[in-house]
Amino acid sequence: MGFLMDGLDPEEYDRTYTDGQLVARILGYFRPQAPKMAVVAVAIVLTSLVDMTVPIVISRSLDQLQANPAPAALLAIGGLIMLLGTVSWLLNAARQRFSAEAVGDVVLNMREDAFDAVMQRDLSFYDAFPSGKIVSRVNSDTQAFSQVITLTMDLMSRVLLIVLLIAYLFTVSARLTLILLGLAPFIIVAALAFRAIARTTITESRRVNASVSAHIQETISGIGVAKTFRREQSIYDEFLDVNQQSFLVTRRTRFVFSSIFPVLNVIAGIGTAALVYFGGLAVRSGTLSAGSWFLFIQGLALFWFPLTSIASFWSQFQIGLAAGERVFALIDAEPKVVQSDHEQLPTMRGEIEFDAVSFSYAEPPTANWVLQDFALHIRAGETLALVGHTGSGKSSIGKLIARFYEFQAGRILIDGRDIRTLDLPAYRARLGIVTQSPFLLDGTVMENIRYGRPDATDAEVIAVAAAVGGGDWLDSLPQGLATQVGERGANLSMGQRQIVALARVLLQDPAIVILDEATASIDPLTETLIQEGLDLVLEHRTAIVIAHRLSTVRHADRIIVLRKGAIIEEGDHELLLARGGHYAELYNTYFRHQSLEYIEGIAAL
Repeated sequence: MGFLMDGLDPEEYDRTYTDGQLVARILGYFRPQAPKMAVVAVAIVLTSLVDMTVPIVISRSLDQLQANPAPAALLAIGGLIMLLGTVSWLLNAARQRFSAEAVGDVVLNMREDAFDAVMQRDLSFYDAFPSGKIVSRVNSDTQAFSQVITLTMDLMSRVLLIVLLIAYLFTVSARLTLILLGLAPFIIVAALAFRAIARTTITESRRVNASVSAHIQETISGIGVAKTFRREQSIYDEFLDVNQQSFLVTRRTRFVFSSIFPVLNVIAGIGTAALVYFGGLAVRSGTLSAGSWFLFIQGLALFWFPLTSIASFWSQFQIGLAAGERVFALIDAEPKVVQSDHEQLPTMRGEIEFDAVSFSYAEPPTANWVLQDFALHIRAGETLALVGHTGSGKSSIGKLIARFYEFQAGRILIDGRDIRTLDLPAYRARLGIVTQSPFLLDGTVMENIRYGRPDATDAEVIAVAAAVGGGDWLDSLPQGLATQVGERGANLSMGQRQIVALARVLLQDPAIVILDEATASIDPLTETLIQEGLDLVLEHRTAIVIAHRLSTVRHADRIIVLRKGAIIEEGDHELLLARGGHYAELYNTYFRHQSLEYIEGIAAL
């Protein structure tokens, strides 16, 4: 598979945001949720007041019961505590419901933005970065972000509870309250000490988990090749390596987060012992009532748990910041294909001109030019064939016409207009592309033909399907156009997939058609069956035929012979054969054999 064990390395498009930038970006997603967040805020305030009231009621009741321990008083106190508990539960239920809705909407919008960014990235982006890692950012990182946002909601409630509790405890005993507050900085410093480690560890964890996802996805996608070459064991060994990386990083992450709480609990224990000792002395001297002392002891749980949560929150919050950072980096990734304008082409004739175009897949290009100062004019309605050895630049020309990649110099003109000024979706709607291995979606044959034109009627789809290949291919489908194609078209033969792809293009009715080795994987007999479909697709359209098959080249209006990105010969089939140049060499060593197969295929029909 050649899978690289680079799970801990950042992607090229990763960037570092400050905490302030991330928080501001997150708050931007929450602005539309202001009404729900207002309900959450009110519920938090009321819940904090009710939760603080319970220990106060108990402490005051203890003092009163010493003077009047009547059963009626006990029932009243018990009823009041039950009522307060019920109110607290109802308020918490309301808070959790509205906060869940708000967070759910935020994550929904963030995931939609991330997926939209994925759709907007050009093909060079997917050449450079594994799809599994991209999927991880859209799915796993947004989910981790939502979990930390929920944690933030809980933190807000605890902060308010601490503020109210401290204010009340000052009225009971300023000395004990100051002892309580005196230990708080130690907890906060201890928690913040974990901050940098936690941020780094969490980021590593999410990267290596994305590598695991990418490895699994790559393995499943190429399982057929793996089994053909008996690579199951080596692929499994590679998985063990990347999974071991994930294990080590995950273990380190858990150690970081598990080690913070024992430290905080030790500090909290010291504070508890101090309050018990000094509080007991105060009760003994008569300066503090037993009920108030109980209030402090009971208040310790209400105080220390939120305080430790607040302190450790900064470490846990790194999970959300790291996840958000990865999602925002995907959203903010700079596209390489950039349109300078969005001009419309009401009608497209299909004239194409390459004007001193230089192009390289490498960044920066340095000396790895695929095309350099390349010039080519394609007339509207012309069928142009591109031939040449692998690496000569044939497919790159088609990809540049489709605006899948950005060229570094020169101009590409469509009907006299710079391709960079056109409205890209509208322009691509007038393009029809058929590749060597057409991608079919899981669904019916009819749904796949209709993919380029969702508004097409059943009658239009049926007419196009019947026109391609004379319609005979439909008889071989078990359920006709209702036949399920399976994942990636697994239920169809390669020839049937190509016919579906041709029908899809014909239904789209494009002005420019690009056939990128569309018949390279089809046997000559099948090719003769779909040649009529090819003729229909190419008729009255500008066509760029990138082919290894003679049958799709010999009838072209013009043939361009390429070598290392340069045009070395040009003309029709007969003229180039008569010249005895590179095309004639290709024909004699490669195409002639195909020509015989093609003739035999016609004879077999």
